[in-house]
Amino acid sequence: MFVLIALVIGYLSYLLFKYHQKRQAVLKTLSHFNGPYPEYLLGVSYVFQGQSITEIFKTLEDCHRKYGEDLVLVGAFNELEVEITSARNIEKVLLSKTTKKSIQYDFLEPWLGMGLLLSFGEKWFQRRKIITPSFHFKILDQFMDVFNAEAHTLVAKLERHVDQKEFNIYDYITLYALDSICATSMGVNIHAQEDPNNEYVQGVKTVSEYVFRRIFSIMRQFPSLFVFYPYARHQGKVIKKLHEFTNSVIETRRKQLEIQSNAGQEESTLYSKHRDTFLDQLLKVKINGKPLSTADIREEVDTFMFEGHDTTTSGISFTILQLAKHQDIQQKLFEELDQVLGESAKTAVLTNSMLQELKYLDLVIKESLRLVPPVPFIGRQLLEDMEMNGTIIPAGTMINLNIYNLHRNPKVFPEPDKFIPERFSDDNEIKRGPYDYIPFSAGSRNCIGQKYALLEMKVTIVKLLASYRILPGETIDQVRYKADLVIRAEGGIPVKLTRRS
Repeated sequence: MFVLIALVIGYLSYLLFKYHQKRQAVLKTLSHFNGPYPEYLLGVSYVFQGQSITEIFKTLEDCHRKYGEDLVLVGAFNELEVEITSARNIEKVLLSKTTKKSIQYDFLEPWLGMGLLLSFGEKWFQRRKIITPSFHFKILDQFMDVFNAEAHTLVAKLERHVDQKEFNIYDYITLYALDSICATSMGVNIHAQEDPNNEYVQGVKTVSEYVFRRIFSIMRQFPSLFVFYPYARHQGKVIKKLHEFTNSVIETRRKQLEIQSNAGQEESTLYSKHRDTFLDQLLKVKINGKPLSTADIREEVDTFMFEGHDTTTSGISFTILQLAKHQDIQQKLFEELDQVLGESAKTAVLTNSMLQELKYLDLVIKESLRLVPPVPFIGRQLLEDMEMNGTIIPAGTMINLNIYNLHRNPKVFPEPDKFIPERFSDDNEIKRGPYDYIPFSAGSRNCIGQKYALLEMKVTIVKLLASYRILPGETIDQVRYKADLVIRAEGGIPVKLTRRS
C-alpha cells in the first residue's frame, strides 16, 4: 500500500511539474504580447466571469485598448490563445501554409462535415479548385432574378410596418437571406419569408445556437465530453433532419439531370433555361472520372448554406442600421438611386451592370463592412512554430484574428467609430495596406462567396430604399454587438418605415 501511495504521489508530482513548466512557457510568451495576468488554473477566465456574450465582446475590445494591438489570453489549464489585431501579424498568419482552422470550427463538423470551410491541406485545395468556377460572374448573373424576387417579397412583408412603431428588421432579413441562399445553392424554395416556422429554418437556427454555446464553454477543450452536454442528443436529431433534407434535394436533382441528359437535345434546350445552381455545378464535377458522392456534395451545399445566410444577414442589417442612424447619408444614397435608376429602382429587375453605376452605394457598403464586419473573428491553429513579436509561438497554439478591432485602427481609419463612407473614395489620402481592411478575410482562404454576398447586399439595399425611408427606432442607440458565429445585435435592429412617394 505504501508503495502504491508513493507511486501515485510521484505521478501527481510529475504532472504538477509539467503543468508548471508549461505555465512558465506561457508567461514567457505573455511578456512579448501583454494581456491580463492569468490565474494558476483558470487563466484569465476571471476577466469574463459572469458576463453575457454582449459583455464579453465589449470586454475584448477594452482589453485591446488597455494592452495593445496584440495580446495573449490564457485560458483554463494553460490553454494559450494569441489575440491579434495588427495588420502585420494578421498578414503573417493568413499567408501561412502551416495553419488550420481553430478548434472552435470543429464544433461545426457534425453538421458541415469536412467541406471547404473546415478542410485543409490537399482536400481543401482540391475542393477550392472545383468550387471556384461556381462563383464566376456569368453564374452569379443567373442569381440576380432570385435576389430581385426575394427582395420584392421582403419589401411586401415590411409594408405592414409603414408608419407604425419600431420593429426588429433583423428577423425579416434573416428569412429573406435563407430564401435566397436555398434558391441559389440548391434550386429549391423553402418559403421562409412566408413560413418563419419552417422546420429547415428552425433547424439551422438551433444548430447555430448550440455551436455558439460550445465555443464559449469552459469545457470546449474537452470535445469528448460533449455527449454529456444537455443539448447534445437534440443537436444530433436536428442535424440528422438537416442532412436528410439536403440529401433528398441532391438525389432529386441528380435524377433530374440524368433524365435530361438521356432525353437528348430537346430536353437540353429546355434545361438551358434553368438556373445553374451551386448544386448543379457540384453534380457535374468529376474527379478522376468519378462524380462527387452525395456526402461530398452535401458537405459543400451545407457549408454554403451556413456561410451564405448568416453573414449576408449581418451585412445587410448593419448597413440598414447605419443608414437609419445617418439620415443625411441615406438621403444622399437615395438621390444616387433616383438619378441613376429612377423609377426602375423600385420595379425593374436589377442587373449587375446597373449596380456597377451606383458608386456611392459601393462606398456605403464598404464602410458598413468596416465598422461591423459580419465575421468579426477568424480562428487559426498553428501546425508549426511561428515567429511573432520577437518570440516563437509554438505549434498547436490557437490564434484569434480580431477583424473588428483591426478595422478600428485610428492610424488607417481616423475617427474609427464614425460612419464615413467617403473614407473609401478615390480622394481619400490615407493609403491602406492589403491587410488593413479584410471584411472577407484575405489570402488563399478568403471568402469564396464575397462577390455573391455583395450582389445580394446591393440588391436588397436598393429595393428597400426605393420603397421606404428607413428611420431610427427609439431604442436604436441601445443596440449592442454580440458575436457568436457572426456578429449580431442584441435585441435586434430597431427601425421605423415611411413610404417613399
